[in-house]
Amino acid sequence: MIKRGSKKILGIILVMSLIGVFSLAFAQEKAKPETALKGAGQFTIAQLAVGTGIKDRELVGMAESFPASIERIYCFLRVYEVAEDTEVTLVWYHGHNELLKTTLPLKKGARWRTFAYKNIYGQKGEWKVEVRDSTGKPLKEVKFKIE
Repeated sequence: MIKRGSKKILGIILVMSLIGVFSLAFAQEKAKPETALKGAGQFTIAQLAVGTGIKDRELVGMAESFPASIERIYCFLRVYEVAEDTEVTLVWYHGHNELLKTTLPLKKGARWRTFAYKNIYGQKGEWKVEVRDSTGKPLKEVKFKIE
């Protein structure tokens, strides 16, 4: 036989357990990768990141901040579901100043990886690279800092 106080405790434990299960399910739902950034040429951006180099067609040295001694920063773009041949432009900003635009082709197919780089020359501060579709519409950006 369960005492009255024990029933309350069991009820509380049951409610807490259910909250934990729902919280876990919600956290897993939020962790899903980004799925639908479409460009004018219809593609999905799977990854946009910056790092210190490219090796075996993959980004290396990925980070959000880099030392001022770094000579070059690479911006890596991975896309899926490219519906037709198109192009994207990577626009590099130091603070609010636009410094460089690099236009890169994307060919029709299931997957495409491409990259561009910028010589940094010790320019400290806030940076970003913006991806624009073939019409010039901004799709996504990645920010980083040179310290």
